[in-house]
Amino acid sequence: MEITRKWAMPNKRTFTIKPIKEIIEKYKSKGLTLDPFPYPYKEDCLDYLKRYNSESADVVLFDPPYSPRQLKECYDNQGMVLHDTKSSVWANWKDEIANKIKIGGICLSFGWSSQGIGKNRGFEIIEILLVAHGGNHNDTIITVERKVSSH
Repeated sequence: MEITRKWAMPNKRTFTIKPIKEIIEKYKSKGLTLDPFPYPYKEDCLDYLKRYNSESADVVLFDPPYSPRQLKECYDNQGMVLHDTKSSVWANWKDEIANKIKIGGICLSFGWSSQGIGKNRGFEIIEILLVAHGGNHNDTIITVERKVSSH
């Protein structure tokens, strides 16, 4: 597993940050790439993912709100009601993502931890990128995992 640390200024458009853009390009596929949290956010992640067949995605870009506060703001800004801000909402998203990715497919998870989708869902970590934003800004951790088995 490769672990890399790079510096970049923060931006609410995560995928435009140079080192993050580069890692996405590195793992981008000619097949189906899913982004259940596009900017600006307009639809519930599970509703979006349910439109796709099981094991249909080559790559998933999993860039959810990183905290319960961000999650609530995300939904409130769209006039949507969020019924669950506990950790189960993230677990439900990860379960659905694991279901959509083909064996051999890649998930890039973005957040404040390197937890990713997880071994218990059939994934192995192949790379971690830590993007340090400096000052009072939290780092962004990108965990790149390959699906090695169905869970």
